Amino acid sequence: MSNNTPAGTPTKPLNERSRMVTEGVARAPNRSMYYAMGYKEEDFINKPMIGVANGHSTITPCNSGLQPLADAAVVALKSANANAQLFGTPTISDGIGMGTEGMKYSLVSREVIADCIETCVNGQWMDGVLVIGGCDKNMPGGMMAIARTNVPAIYVYGGTIKPGRYKNKDLTIVSAFEAVGEFTAGRLNEADFKEIEKRSCPGSGSCGGMYTANTMSSAFEALGISLPYSSTMANVHDEKVQSAKESARVLVQAIRKGIKPRDIVTRKSIENAVAVIMATGGSTNAVLHFLAIAHCAGVEWTIDDFERIRQRTPVLCDLKPSGKALAVDLHVAGGIPQVMKILLNAGLLHGDCITITGQTIAEVLKDVPDAPPEQSVIHTIDNAMYKQGHLAILKGNLSPEGAVAKITGLKNPVITGPARVFDDEQSALEAILAGKIKAGDVMVLRYLGPKGGPGMPEMLAPTGALIGAGLGESVGLITDGRFSGGTWGMVVGHVAPEAAAGGTIAFVQEGDS
Repeated sequence: MSNNTPAGTPTKPLNERSRMVTEGVARAPNRSMYYAMGYKEEDFINKPMIGVANGHSTITPCNSGLQPLADAAVVALKSANANAQLFGTPTISDGIGMGTEGMKYSLVSREVIADCIETCVNGQWMDGVLVIGGCDKNMPGGMMAIARTNVPAIYVYGGTIKPGRYKNKDLTIVSAFEAVGEFTAGRLNEADFKEIEKRSCPGSGSCGGMYTANTMSSAFEALGISLPYSSTMANVHDEKVQSAKESARVLVQAIRKGIKPRDIVTRKSIENAVAVIMATGGSTNAVLHFLAIAHCAGVEWTIDDFERIRQRTPVLCDLKPSGKALAVDLHVAGGIPQVMKILLNAGLLHGDCITITGQTIAEVLKDVPDAPPEQSVIHTIDNAMYKQGHLAILKGNLSPEGAVAKITGLKNPVITGPARVFDDEQSALEAILAGKIKAGDVMVLRYLGPKGGPGMPEMLAPTGALIGAGLGESVGLITDGRFSGGTWGMVVGHVAPEAAAGGTIAFVQEGDS
């Protein structure tokens, strides 16, 4: 497909004379660059140029298994009579950066990833893009770029990690963070502590619970921009490679049909995605990510829309961090399509939303059973884990513009106690590990927002330490920072306005009730 053809526009073969007149001799240098990479003249006739945004890196296990998926996608694109243009995108490991100055770069990396993809797709005038990502910010960063460029696109999730195992218990990266609190509280011996550290992440793939990466991949499947069942596959399983190949074939068809991201990412499809986030017990980070995605797609969406969807959507899945199961267990139980079919039958999804396949959501789910087979991961509406969603939007004297609380897994969602105030994460963590935080305290961590952090770092180190110390349900924590998808407990984050912007959280004093 010629570079001066609008994305998604079918082209007809032109003879050489006509093509030279149409494109002008100025195009010759452009083609020369392609010839240097092995292209042939026929590659410029009816073959779309498709970017493969490859997030592979050895920075993190979330992304260390992406290269086979990129390779498979390239082969499938060529087989589908398309030209693959492979380029890289960066990543930051939240798990490795957690609790360090490096975490200040995590949320910022979302914007960098989006900019990288947008720059390559628009700068090279690509006809479509297949985005491959693993770690948390790969997901929204890729989707923001997809919405901005609005050329036919599909998201290929790198896949989840398999669980670690120790003493007959499944482990995830969060197990290691919680073990820190257990060890310092004397509830775990040193030998077990080291074994948990070594065994929590047994190979490649993104963190295994319904944490941020799996939350966003599930939401993208519900959105219709990823293939059915693809969001809960394990990275190391062959079905993930086959899904990457099928994604490439589907993308070429979408280019031929002229299906673009903004045909898919609409207010109704975002409602579907948020309903699935609520039903699966997903990450608080989904709130700030979908606000950004909606903005890039030109869709009207506010923080209050999350609360609207929460109030009507039950939690159906018993998944970590507050539940028992992992993404691989959800996959075996029927995956996101099974969750969506239950929601659709209950009138909680828009079945007429279009997907990247050209089918509607209702058509995609047509052959999915109305109820899952007997298992303990996915519940029916009548037997829901909770009658309403778990990501509550709170407003009050400390958060006039809103805050986000994850309220699953709590026996008592109310606490009143003395404020324990910290102006940075490190001093808060030190206080927990030193045993200075007691049941009934309410920790206030501030100057950790987008401006104050800067970069709005995640608070998994202190929240994990609280859980490990046995204080997860007896100590409250309020912050203008954000949380890892692995966080649970009596926590409220994203307090707005943040302290650095003059928010009232800046005026709380030690000992205030």
